[in-house]
Amino acid sequence: MTKTAARVSGFNYAIISRTLPFALFMAFIAVDESVRFTGSHGWLSLPPGTLYYLYPLKAFSVAALLYLYRNHYPELRLRDLLDRRVSLASCIVGVVTFILWIYLDWTVSVVGGPAGFDPALLPEGAIRFAMTAVRVAGAVLVVPVMEELFWRSFLLRYIVDPDFESVPIGRFTWTSFAVSSLLFGLEHHLFVAGVTAGIIYNVLLYKTRSLAQCVLAHAVTNLALAGYVLLTHNWWLW
Repeated sequence: MTKTAARVSGFNYAIISRTLPFALFMAFIAVDESVRFTGSHGWLSLPPGTLYYLYPLKAFSVAALLYLYRNHYPELRLRDLLDRRVSLASCIVGVVTFILWIYLDWTVSVVGGPAGFDPALLPEGAIRFAMTAVRVAGAVLVVPVMEELFWRSFLLRYIVDPDFESVPIGRFTWTSFAVSSLLFGLEHHLFVAGVTAGIIYNVLLYKTRSLAQCVLAHAVTNLALAGYVLLTHNWWLW
């Protein structure tokens, strides 16, 4: 293999390792939404809560990909979290993002939204507990890593230069900032809240130059949201 071919192969692998986990996650969502759509039109009938059983498969398969590609994420430096002052600031950013998220929940009335995850639709006991625990673990441990690798590591840099690995983490341009924030909002059913969160996580990256700090803030947001949903039973936020 020539040096050029090796470089192209490595470049493609760099893209795949950051986009495939996200693409797989979104594919599961597409399947879920498609089945719900057919059900709403009477073309398919499933017992309530049946689609919830897709979530463990989604979370574990995405986690497996992230583990498989773990050596291809040099920008995800866990040692960055040893800076207690910055990590505390990132945790505060995560909490602030959560508060803004729930106060921007009115946008669901504009764009509509899913029914969310309601554990009451699952059998009581071990199954309900296990499924809820997996839901929280997936939201806190898997989703932040998967999304930050895609949005802040890959897309934010790819918009600056398709040879994204040559772009330092935290490089700012107005185009990449605006496009990635808007697309992050479109990924979520609460569009305004999603855009707001995308802006906050982008700014955190620009300030810290650390993807690990963004993962931490994102994880804190999702943990706070999970706790809020479980306490208030606002399942549609999940």
